[in-house]
Amino acid sequence: MDNKILIAEDEANIRRVVAGTLTKAGFSVVEACDGQDALEKFDEHPDIILVVLDVMMPKLNGYEVCERLRARSQVPILMLTALDGEADEVTGLTRGADDYVSKPFSSSVLVARIQTLLRRTAVGSKENLELGGIVLRYRERLVTVNGERVLMTPKEFDLLYYLMQNKNLVLTRDQILSTVWNADYFGDDRTVDTHIKCLRAKLGECGRYIVTLRKVGYKFECQA
Repeated sequence: MDNKILIAEDEANIRRVVAGTLTKAGFSVVEACDGQDALEKFDEHPDIILVVLDVMMPKLNGYEVCERLRARSQVPILMLTALDGEADEVTGLTRGADDYVSKPFSSSVLVARIQTLLRRTAVGSKENLELGGIVLRYRERLVTVNGERVLMTPKEFDLLYYLMQNKNLVLTRDQILSTVWNADYFGDDRTVDTHIKCLRAKLGECGRYIVTLRKVGYKFECQA
């Protein structure tokens, strides 16, 4: 069953409370007492679907762990922070975190944020895809191009998945925004263009499969 969550928190009482809360919510839990332990536990359990990281931990802090995890995986990461200020939240997000919860927090809020994050990333519910030299393994959030691993942000990964899943179909910018950025996104549709540009660059020669249809949108054009 794909429901294992890693909790990295150095304060034993908080860690036990969080673990108990998630267990009651139906999740399987792996506990880590510091940053180094978190990385080791993550390697020991390849079926982890989400990581909950405290910011202030010994050996390696949450930001460092987040950065190292993101270098090898696109697993969803939720940061727990007692730090005050928008800058601390921004730091976590720019290091690769997908969301954050500020301490103190209620059990119901934590579970709701985790469930929302899992729905958003749809871990465990999507298929693997292979087209034109691009291999996308959804469960591992892994992309390779001609056998070489390509690191992507969560949004780039979701965008590539959506394009490949709908190969040879024209997708408007509004469709892409609604699906990849969610229907409640309020912003400029140039966001799509910017992410497409970055995605093409990361895909190298395979970037040519992403075709632009002027004033309409994009499609992943591949017969493989």
